[in-house]
Amino acid sequence: MRKFFMILYFRMKNFLSALVLIILTFSPTFAEETIVLDVDEDYATASKDVLVPDPAVLETPLFESEVEKSDVQEIPDISKPQSIETENTKIIDRIKYIADDVYKLQIENTRVPASLFKEYTTQHFEKGPLDNIHYWAGFKIDNTTNISGSDGNATNVLKMSLINVFIDGTFKGGKENFRIMLDPSPNPAEPFMQHLFQDLYIDTKRIPHHRILVGNSRPGVGYEGAGSAYTLPFAARSQISRNFGTIRKLGVRVMGNYSLLDYDLGGYSSGTNFSSFFPGIEFDGWVNFKPLGKTNEKYGKLTLGGGITAGQRDSESFNVVGAYIGYRYKRFWTKAEFANADGSNGGSGFTTKHRQGWYVTAGYKLTKKLELVARYDEFDPDKNIKNNNRREYSAGVNYYIKGQALRVLLNYVFCQNQSTADSHRIVVGLQIML
Repeated sequence: MRKFFMILYFRMKNFLSALVLIILTFSPTFAEETIVLDVDEDYATASKDVLVPDPAVLETPLFESEVEKSDVQEIPDISKPQSIETENTKIIDRIKYIADDVYKLQIENTRVPASLFKEYTTQHFEKGPLDNIHYWAGFKIDNTTNISGSDGNATNVLKMSLINVFIDGTFKGGKENFRIMLDPSPNPAEPFMQHLFQDLYIDTKRIPHHRILVGNSRPGVGYEGAGSAYTLPFAARSQISRNFGTIRKLGVRVMGNYSLLDYDLGGYSSGTNFSSFFPGIEFDGWVNFKPLGKTNEKYGKLTLGGGITAGQRDSESFNVVGAYIGYRYKRFWTKAEFANADGSNGGSGFTTKHRQGWYVTAGYKLTKKLELVARYDEFDPDKNIKNNNRREYSAGVNYYIKGQALRVLLNYVFCQNQSTADSHRIVVGLQIML
């Protein structure tokens, strides 16, 4: 396994060179200094070995010929070949520079998303209301093998499990931001235009310690259910997160963040993913207490959280309550979450069923790049029906080549179902954020 990862890592330069060919086609700027990945609070801080740029590469425009116009007029027979050769050389030099720059990029914080080419896909403005716009994209490719426990039959599916295109902007002054996140992946369960626009909001940070957001976003339903898909320890979320959370809603939310406390409170339309026009109103609230928040993580980081989701949709009420505990100390981390629903309006759709579930996840980083994870996950899809619980026993390995911007993973899941046959699932995944 170690040999495999070492070979994968040392082939990164060739991979990055190919990606740069794509990036150069729409790169609006070429920055000369390190850019901190801080478009919003979801980004990690990325550091890199600062390169000494080649003045010949930086000071000469990409497609400007080194042949003077007077020379072209005087010697027309050789000017055109010389110009083409020079411009090709400049393009190759630029590709090598960017590939080497990104190859040396170091992203150690794996708790938040980051992108590989942010420095080259961010456009800055001297005039107008906008300070900058960052264009980027995220992809998750999974190869899943399902093995039936009853007959041993296996099916193998290779698919692009996640495609997201982001447009992040910051207004002059740095207090207001906006995000447009598109999901162009085919979804047979929904019309294409219905799920195309995922995040579509504007937010302000003018109040200290607060962020006020207006628009379509993923609200704070559950701890893991409200988190980014690009920071999950496994290929898939836990069962309560898949069913109760990870859904977009249109509304207004207020997020506060202090050393000992943070919260996410919002009022929304209960119509998820633009499925219907205001079928009801919904309140989503989550609060986290951080008892060790003033110790600078000397004794680790402890988080105790809880929340409620309540509302009405088409004259039917729903209510979900949850609780969370998480602890992180140096290379070790663990978290556990419980949720009970009397009707729900989450990722699995609106339902009036009484459901509940819980999970426990633990992880340990053997190195800065290699992480082992394990999870026990139990879910009751209908409490009125006996002996229908679903249990998942998961183990996995994450290898962070460039933090969450470039990660490979391997998951094994044993699915134990009381009402159906048991099964096994093996997932090999690749995550890329450009």
